[in-house]
Amino acid sequence: MNVRVVIFDWDGTLVDSVEHIAESLHQAATDLGYPALEREAYRDIIGLGMVEALEKLYPGLSRAEMNSIREGYAGYFFSKTTTPQNVFEGMAGVLADLRGSGRSCSVATGKSRRGLDSALVSSGLGSHFEITRCADETRSKPDPAMLAEILEFYGIEPGEAVMIGDTRYDLEMAQRIGMPSIGVEWGVHKKDVLGGYSPHAIVDTVPDLRRVLGL
Repeated sequence: MNVRVVIFDWDGTLVDSVEHIAESLHQAATDLGYPALEREAYRDIIGLGMVEALEKLYPGLSRAEMNSIREGYAGYFFSKTTTPQNVFEGMAGVLADLRGSGRSCSVATGKSRRGLDSALVSSGLGSHFEITRCADETRSKPDPAMLAEILEFYGIEPGEAVMIGDTRYDLEMAQRIGMPSIGVEWGVHKKDVLGGYSPHAIVDTVPDLRRVLGL
């Protein structure tokens, strides 16, 4: 692809964290007496900001109730540190090779700034990114606000970048701003869902992603 900037989702795209997020949400909610949901329900909201995720999982929560679940979630989630071993095999090499080819890399994630900053350091990936945007400092996916902010940082048009993600929220966000996207199938959503947002490609292996990116 002839793009200048490659924008990555974090959870489920670069880092194998989907099940840990789902379990942390389940534990935090059920500890407070909220009903246990199917595991797929917790997986399906990954990529959204926490407020938007909880509104979808448990409609009608007050702000105080939401904050209680968020505090419980943070306790469970941060009990496990993201390490280089949690990075999907081959993805660190993709980032290094993109930068070596003169392209820039950035992150657009539903994570909190606290969560991403911690993971950028502990995963060993932080040095690859010039700018990162989180849901709690802008608007949640699928609103394209964070993509617009990244484009403004680089001074480029949507067609000069590509969004890579594992969820429909990633691909819808890109579609809404006119940016090409690549869906990866090793995270939350599969081809039947990702294909609904007109991605440039859908890949199920890292070598396939490298091929699409021309690495």
